[in-house]
Amino acid sequence: MNNKLLEISNLKTFFFVDDGQVPAVNGVDLYIYEEETLGVVGESGCGKSVTSLSVMGLLGHTPGRIVDGAIRFKGKDLLSLSEKEMREVRGNEIAMIFQEPMTSLNPVYTIGEQIGEAVKLHLKYDKKKTTEHVINMLKLVGIPRAEEIINEFPHQLSGGMRQRIMIAMAMSCNPTLLIADEPTTALDVTIQAQILELMKKLKKEKGTAIMLITHDLGVVAEMCDRVVVMYAGKVVEEAEVIEIFENPKHPYTKGLLNSIPKLGQKMNRLDSIPGNVPTPANMPVGCKFAPRCSQVMEICKEEDPDLMLVAKEHKCRCFLYQNEMAREAK
Repeated sequence: MNNKLLEISNLKTFFFVDDGQVPAVNGVDLYIYEEETLGVVGESGCGKSVTSLSVMGLLGHTPGRIVDGAIRFKGKDLLSLSEKEMREVRGNEIAMIFQEPMTSLNPVYTIGEQIGEAVKLHLKYDKKKTTEHVINMLKLVGIPRAEEIINEFPHQLSGGMRQRIMIAMAMSCNPTLLIADEPTTALDVTIQAQILELMKKLKKEKGTAIMLITHDLGVVAEMCDRVVVMYAGKVVEEAEVIEIFENPKHPYTKGLLNSIPKLGQKMNRLDSIPGNVPTPANMPVGCKFAPRCSQVMEICKEEDPDLMLVAKEHKCRCFLYQNEMAREAK
């Protein structure tokens, strides 16, 4: 197995508002190996995007603050870096594809100017070489008429084209780690397939590790090596992708898998998980999934379980397995 590229330990990111502090991410532990694709899944509000923004150091203009934990990239503690040092990492070694390309691209700058900014900053290219590099990146992500597109504005392009632009921008400095936050949201299935194929190609050619944040389990099955399932700001299950699909442990993971249609299986109605993800400001006592869980026990309403190893390279945060492990130990 390759070395660990990114390690996040006990990450706590709170948002400080008038009513007090809101724990959006509350003790996340995860890691990514070199050249690996890690899927981070869960419903909206589980803390996936806040985790990625914490890694990128992009909470400065928000009420969010990292209050505890460590983020190590190539063994270097990112939380100890100054903003100037972090700018050297951001976009150069760690890049991010944001969730919505229309709001992430600046409407008053051309495509060439927006991609070229990072190239000039990190690679120190002159104007001519920057233009050549930008055109080559656009061609790499399958943009036709690259020489003309660099002079156009985001509103002149389709959603699929804008997403390709975001990928070209993220990959322009050959980062070691690419964080992709819902890269196929709002795209039709044909364009989605093209974008995923493009990301696979770039990973193969450049050796880039990918942290893929999504709620689409079909995308996870196609793209990922390992999966981390998040709920209410914490990791509740972690395993290799085949293991997650064939042998899910946590009731939440099972609920997610049961809510998608199965090929060749007749059903009148898809299963759904009752209730909603609790808001960070109003978390239940004990296990955060207990109010929605069909296998809830009394202990679940009083204590929060630990994330523990339940099988080889398979971790789960659930009292069902903690009790099993205790009985086996006896």
